[in-house]
Amino acid sequence: MGSPLSGIRILDLTLIMAGPYCTLILGDLGAEVIKIEKPEVGEGSRGMPPYFVEGESAYFMAMNRNKKSMTLDLKSEKGKEIFYELTKKADVVIDNFRPGTVEKLGIDFDNLKKINPRIICCSISGYGQTGPFKDRPAFDLVIQARGGIMSYTGEPSRMPVRMGAPMGDLSGGLFASQGILAALYQRERTGRGQKIDISMLDCQTSLLTYRAQYYFVAKEIARAVGSGHVSAHPIGAFRTKTFDIVIDANTENIFAELCRGIGVSDLCLNPKFATRKNRLENKDELYAILERIFLEKTGEEWMEILESRVPIAPINTIDKALTDPQTLSRNMVVEIDYVNGQKLKIVGNPIKMSEVEQEVFQRPPRLGEHTEEILTNILNYSSEDIKELRQQKII
Repeated sequence: MGSPLSGIRILDLTLIMAGPYCTLILGDLGAEVIKIEKPEVGEGSRGMPPYFVEGESAYFMAMNRNKKSMTLDLKSEKGKEIFYELTKKADVVIDNFRPGTVEKLGIDFDNLKKINPRIICCSISGYGQTGPFKDRPAFDLVIQARGGIMSYTGEPSRMPVRMGAPMGDLSGGLFASQGILAALYQRERTGRGQKIDISMLDCQTSLLTYRAQYYFVAKEIARAVGSGHVSAHPIGAFRTKTFDIVIDANTENIFAELCRGIGVSDLCLNPKFATRKNRLENKDELYAILERIFLEKTGEEWMEILESRVPIAPINTIDKALTDPQTLSRNMVVEIDYVNGQKLKIVGNPIKMSEVEQEVFQRPPRLGEHTEEILTNILNYSSEDIKELRQQKII
């Protein structure tokens, strides 16, 4: 049993977040990811503060396991020539440069498909390769704001906030990985590669889902509802005597089970709360009752009483989330060998597959660590050739 993407080679030109997250997913699935970085400088996130291990940024570590690092000056003719040679033996090229950059470098899809008709090129950018904003710079916060999701993230009547996870970036990486997988599958039938254009703004628009549909149907402008829900009740966060919890009891059966569990069995029979429609119309009164009741016991007590009856969870801080028994049982925290005999904990792969053997994660690469290996094993360069390239600062 091998990895699903075993034998697929990806040339990774991406920086910081969206692109590296995409190639992280593909590398976890078994693709050979060759991270191409600037000589002596490397990808910008290698220097991201505040935490470092053996001089390597923890931020960089989070995105770059299971990858090889090769340094290459793509602005030099020789560097470009080497890139073209690699393209002949690659399946995917992925970048997250501003639109027009790959064309200036001569490594755009139209050029690369002449070298390798099977090549798949994926570009991730803030606004995509077309449209009036395509040349504007954009980062996660900007995309979350323009995409509309930020406008209803946070508490009512307060300034909107960005989602805690950088979903403007991460959703771009997620959709890019799906696009690449689909293109690889299509290539099996057609023999041809293709160009994939991922706009992070498009991805955020896609995530609007039912809030967009509510606007199309009823012209409703989405507003922040905190941890609650705009349609289904009760859903939300509640204080207890010890720690905060969340519940989701929005169906009739689960709401009835909640009422029995918290000792107010008749509540689900009250005409004000008997149906989803009624609970929506009387949500303020319902939440006032629940808030009072949940403050009567500790979080530990409510968990013991309710966790086998209704969807309930503590609002874990990150330390508790990473030591949660369910998380650990799924190998979502793994320990790998790092440099100088050290061990390094990393987040695991969420994609579990019955035909895949137990995963072995490789540590994030040092800058240029695999340059010689790639030139020797893939392109058959001699040690003298490599020495000369180093002297010329092409690698």
